[in-house]
Amino acid sequence: MNRLEDKSITISEALQHIKSGEYVMPAFQRNFVWSMEKIEKLWDYILCGYPIATFLFWHVDTNNVKDNTCFCEFLRDVKFKSRKEPIDENYSLKNLNPETTDTAILDGQQRLTSLFISLYGTTGIQAKNEKGKTAGRSITSLLIELDEIEAKKPNKDESMKYGIKFTTKRRSSTQFDIKDILNDKYQNKKTREAAIEEFISHVSSDKEYARNILRTLYNKIFEEKLVRYTDSFGMDQEMALEMFVRFNSAGKSLTKVEITMSILEVHWPEARIKFKQLLDGPYKGFKNDFIIRAAFMVHDYVSVRSDTFNRKLVNNLKDNWNKFEQALTNLKELFEEMEMKIEIERFKSSWTVLLPIIYSIYHDPDYKNNIKAIQKYLLRAIFFKFFLSNTRVKLERIRKYIDKNEYKITVEMLNKIDGLSVTDGRIDDVLNYEKSDKFANEVFHYLSLDLLDTTSEYKLANLHPENSLKKDHRPHLVDEESWKDWCNNCNKLPNLYLVEGSRKRSNSSNKELIDYYNEMNKAQQIEFKKNAMIPDQVSLEIEKFGKFYEVRKALLADKIRELLG
Repeated sequence: MNRLEDKSITISEALQHIKSGEYVMPAFQRNFVWSMEKIEKLWDYILCGYPIATFLFWHVDTNNVKDNTCFCEFLRDVKFKSRKEPIDENYSLKNLNPETTDTAILDGQQRLTSLFISLYGTTGIQAKNEKGKTAGRSITSLLIELDEIEAKKPNKDESMKYGIKFTTKRRSSTQFDIKDILNDKYQNKKTREAAIEEFISHVSSDKEYARNILRTLYNKIFEEKLVRYTDSFGMDQEMALEMFVRFNSAGKSLTKVEITMSILEVHWPEARIKFKQLLDGPYKGFKNDFIIRAAFMVHDYVSVRSDTFNRKLVNNLKDNWNKFEQALTNLKELFEEMEMKIEIERFKSSWTVLLPIIYSIYHDPDYKNNIKAIQKYLLRAIFFKFFLSNTRVKLERIRKYIDKNEYKITVEMLNKIDGLSVTDGRIDDVLNYEKSDKFANEVFHYLSLDLLDTTSEYKLANLHPENSLKKDHRPHLVDEESWKDWCNNCNKLPNLYLVEGSRKRSNSSNKELIDYYNEMNKAQQIEFKKNAMIPDQVSLEIEKFGKFYEVRKALLADKIRELLG
């Protein structure tokens, strides 16, 4: 029978329970996500006398926890990419030891971890060398400014009353390291006031302001029972997970991925570590949602919902993890072997298109025999914006086609799938993409792969510049209706091409394309026409824009058809 009890303890008592291992976290808890700025504000709220919300604790023992249920120890060392972003850490997994542990934190992990690392842990910001590469870290301290004038300078965050900040270097003798409150001279009642007076002797402004801060800091940590919590007895792990999800939805809402990971880790505590190994290795820059969806896809689940979870499915994921991991390795190698050197890193935020390929690789040992068809599938899905809507329905449809085709992706199969077959209408839709559409950039990227320097960044630019194709710039030999059409086509694919992002494009000025071209020498003109895919026989004069547009449109259409098969 589940029983709830409301209790309260001091911050110090809570942190001592963490130090001793009495408090742990269930393995389904999400990673630490608070920024340095949020930790600073937590301490500011505490000193201001604001409540720090309630906590939800789960009483655990051998009666309500299974042998294979894992927990995590609290982080003692947290690294941050910046003041706004912590680095994902692997938590140390442990089984329940009833002799030392009796409480798991269902809600309050972020706050307790923040308090714990502030007083007992280590924090640091990732450092970089001159080339911008990671080079160790700079250890930080959480300091509070005791000089009222310094604390209230205009550059201080207006939402905070006190000058509290993580910093790698103490700026003045009036900054107090919050960890120092643990020193014996502050802990001992007989020496505390003398220690406070000694430190504030450095303060030249209002000493009472400084004195009150240190007294308040001590009281908030060691005297006042600020950690108010509900202790739940008798819950099993399924009930604990449900309460964790419900309770967290009232604060910073858990994302669908976080909920999925939490449910997954109830049955497979090592899942987070397995995922992180992939995301720190061959799929650096991707996120958990990609791994989750890919893992579910190979087991015939094209969408992730909590009601699809069961122990059989999780055991399938766990038992076949090596095969799944190999499929992802094979996918990366496949990309490297394609005729078009497509970088898998381009799909960090558009990975849905990869799922059918992973499904085929996972089930078909001879997938390399269809490498050209896989490339054509990838390009068709990108060019035709296949997964821009109704993603789940389309994934289900293409999975069924792959199943019927003995897990192979072939051009013949693609031609039967609505939305992936190549038609004149779809080619025309592609050619009407405009410069502001991210898919326009993608189309030109793949059209120009053999011309690109992979070390450079590229962006789309107009051939005939926008300044030349304005309503009030109509040449007298061009009729109004034609000019209106030309202006509407200015930013469409047939008048675009890729240029290096760092290169200053002369056509961004008022120069006509023909003038820009004529300023080049012969070799430059040849290179320009080649890179911009401009036919030799077409005129570059603005008065002939209509013909230029149609000829280049036909050229691009042919190149797109050739790519897509």
